[in-house]
Amino acid sequence: MGLKNIVYKVEHGIATIVLNRAEKMNSLDENLIIELKGLFNDFDHNDEVKCVILSGEGGNFCSGLYLDYLQKISEYDILQNKEDSRKFKDMLLAIYNCSKPVIAKVSGYALAGGCGIASCCDFIIADESAKFGYTEVKIGFIPAIVMMFLLKKVSETHAKDLLLTSRIIDSFEAHRMGFVNMVVPSLELDKKVNELAVSLMKNSASSIKLTKEMFSNISGMSFDKALEYACDVNAITRMTEDCRTGITKFLNRK
Repeated sequence: MGLKNIVYKVEHGIATIVLNRAEKMNSLDENLIIELKGLFNDFDHNDEVKCVILSGEGGNFCSGLYLDYLQKISEYDILQNKEDSRKFKDMLLAIYNCSKPVIAKVSGYALAGGCGIASCCDFIIADESAKFGYTEVKIGFIPAIVMMFLLKKVSETHAKDLLLTSRIIDSFEAHRMGFVNMVVPSLELDKKVNELAVSLMKNSASSIKLTKEMFSNISGMSFDKALEYACDVNAITRMTEDCRTGITKFLNRK
């Protein structure tokens, strides 16, 4: 897959994706959005991929929409803006719905749409240099799409704080909010992320896939319907080869 703005590789079951526009702080344009969606869709169905790590080149994660792209969409009509919004939404969903665990490895700035990308990942591991913020309302824009994913990470109180003030927070405050899973020294970032990836790959791939599907599905259900759905998924899991093998190993351990 020839990509202009992304560098990626798959080694030992771990797919690493690097946003590769360092001179523009890995800001988003239409091509990068399309490329990122396509890559996650590919990894979702790639049996060689067990875990995905997403990061940015040059000391920053992603600074949001590129200025030229902002200028372009400011001239769109309503139908063009709606179609462009759907492309961004589809990219975020491709990350969030990926059946493989996804880790955001964040250093430097993760702003606006870039912060939204991080929020779609299952884990966010940040170093001491990381800065997070939703700056949309400063320029008369609104964080409409990314808000939906932020609210899956933090409380409404914290979400309103971030979205309405547009303030930029450091990795330690992001961790206190529950947005970031772990803050580590910059020199240990690669090591800690790789350790997490390796530990995740030791778990059942089918169990991880079904568990992630549950997170996606239960939010729109009533409590009773969610429990019925959970019973169905529980029954399906018991029929998988991973479960049968795992139970056999557990029962036969010495």
